[in-house]
Amino acid sequence: MERIGDIYRPVGERIGDFQEVERQFEPEEIAMQARRCHACGIPFCHGAGCPLGNVVPEFNAAVAAGRLERAWRILSETSLFPEFTCRVCPALCENACVCGIDGDPVMVRQCEKLIVETAFANGWVRPVTVPDNGKTAAVIGGGPSGLYAAETLRRQGYGVTVFESARKPGGLLRRGIPDFKLSKRVIDRRLAVMEQEGIRFVCDTTVGRDVSAAYLRRQYDLTVIAVGTPAARDLPIPGRELAGIHFALDFLRGQNGVNAGEIAETPISAAGKRVLVIGGGDTGSDCVGTAIRQHAAAVTQIEIMPRPPEQRSESTPWPQWAYKLRTSSSHHEGCERRWSLASARFLGDGGVVTGVEVNQVQWELSPTGKPLKFAAVPGTTEVIPADLVLLAMGFTGVGSSPLAEQLELELTARNLFPAHPAPDIWAAGDCANGATLVVRAMADAKVKLNFGK
Repeated sequence: MERIGDIYRPVGERIGDFQEVERQFEPEEIAMQARRCHACGIPFCHGAGCPLGNVVPEFNAAVAAGRLERAWRILSETSLFPEFTCRVCPALCENACVCGIDGDPVMVRQCEKLIVETAFANGWVRPVTVPDNGKTAAVIGGGPSGLYAAETLRRQGYGVTVFESARKPGGLLRRGIPDFKLSKRVIDRRLAVMEQEGIRFVCDTTVGRDVSAAYLRRQYDLTVIAVGTPAARDLPIPGRELAGIHFALDFLRGQNGVNAGEIAETPISAAGKRVLVIGGGDTGSDCVGTAIRQHAAAVTQIEIMPRPPEQRSESTPWPQWAYKLRTSSSHHEGCERRWSLASARFLGDGGVVTGVEVNQVQWELSPTGKPLKFAAVPGTTEVIPADLVLLAMGFTGVGSSPLAEQLELELTARNLFPAHPAPDIWAAGDCANGATLVVRAMADAKVKLNFGK
């Protein structure tokens, strides 16, 4: 039995809306895929793969047998928010699947999605009630790690209040990830369950400005910092001051705001423009898909790294996360991708960007194919025309944060919060470890804040 290759709605259909791109699967389709799961002596999907420790073989077996309620009980033992990971996780478990050594891995992510969506449809997802332990916790930030921290602490009896600077909790899930990957109704559905459990959300409140972090520390027994890494990596080359050059998240945040009805029109529009995305990661891919839906004239994505190999590189043997070429649903929708290009300067006319001058670079690789260092290739200068440039090159930490000053904390050399600087203060997720995957941010909160386990 082969892995299902067609998992998306037709391109011509999906680029006309912001609905989730994945098609609906019939339960039997997923059950047949779950039957591909072997009874491995050592399930690497569970150990080396999933940061949350999901017991993949067991819930796959339950799905294969049609016992979805049992599958839900197994999955919910280790994952508090599987409806998020089944949509936005790159499936580290599948990367470590034994079937993937010489073939295609099991469709674990789709199995997880079937389980959790069936659970919500049948009323199996219920508020978890536990006795109060008499202690209180303030969680600063309502993103993936903040929400996971709040739920983890509530299940131990803490009275939890989440402070969120935006109108609604969700952080990157709500404002950074496009609706075509994660519908925001999925977030709201989970928040409703959390509120029923007694978790309190205080929104439109920036800790450090509207209320001091020191005050929260005095009022609560425990303070959890989960503010992510809002400082985007800039590209300080000549011409950076030109209009039409924006950070990726500002672009994505605007479209998500329009979709949510919070604003009438996006402040940064790709309509009719030649769009250049600088940065080859997931955020860059999200910009590609969003620009296409905004009817961009053309979309190009460039990356300074070399083009990855089509198959797993020897530098990342199984079950490590494979270094290889990955093509997202957005790339399939119409995008030119180029590698080994370094941006030299922005070009403009009348104060507005018109293009980017780039140079090819040559990478030196290790014997196993790992990129080590690069050098510019003489005589390879060219100009890529662009009316809109989106910088999607990652993040550099928490930036200038009044939280550190108010809590009398010294940021680390990587511009992050120390993980546990005081008995009553914890930092979880990206703000403690650096920008990473949603699943890893949640797993960090799970590990740090499970005091009773």
